[in-house]
Amino acid sequence: MTDEELISGIIDENQLYFKIFVDKYQSLVLNTCFHFTHNKNDAEDITQEVFIKAYQTIEKFTFQSKISTWLYRIAVNKSLNFIRDNKKRTIFKSLESFFSSNVKYNPPTEDTLAEDAYDDIKTQRLISLRNAINLLPENQKTAFILHNYESISYKEIATIMDVSIASVEGLIHRAKLNIQKNILKKIKKSKSL
Repeated sequence: MTDEELISGIIDENQLYFKIFVDKYQSLVLNTCFHFTHNKNDAEDITQEVFIKAYQTIEKFTFQSKISTWLYRIAVNKSLNFIRDNKKRTIFKSLESFFSSNVKYNPPTEDTLAEDAYDDIKTQRLISLRNAINLLPENQKTAFILHNYESISYKEIATIMDVSIASVEGLIHRAKLNIQKNILKKIKKSKSL
């Protein structure tokens, strides 16, 4: 079934077409939302909001871009709004979900202590990277996440963000520089303590 047929069926209020639409694009939207929130439950909630918004505005879709591009734009906007509205809560929930896995206690051995030390380093690096990304201005964060986590081309990011390809290149370049700067700042700060 083509995207045109799906949209036509949804406009005709055929629920089966909307279910097919959601099934087809749900993982794309969910992954995008997750890369912004770093929390599965929040990403699932935002994903539902994205599809509600898509359903409510589908009649306005004109096929000037791909449906995936349109959904990315809605997902990015909903995710950024969520972050803005829940900035402090999001950081704490992200860390909580990151550390609240169902791990059983095993008495440590020399090998597990070495593995744990390595895992701690990896965890700290991941947290540092996430924090550095979260400190980016919204436009840099959006371009960086879409390119590096969603593997979207510069051209499609430009369409999603409604900017030029050159602007996308600049945003991603500045995002990388700012991430490096934020991580180095954190390293220097921790060494001075």
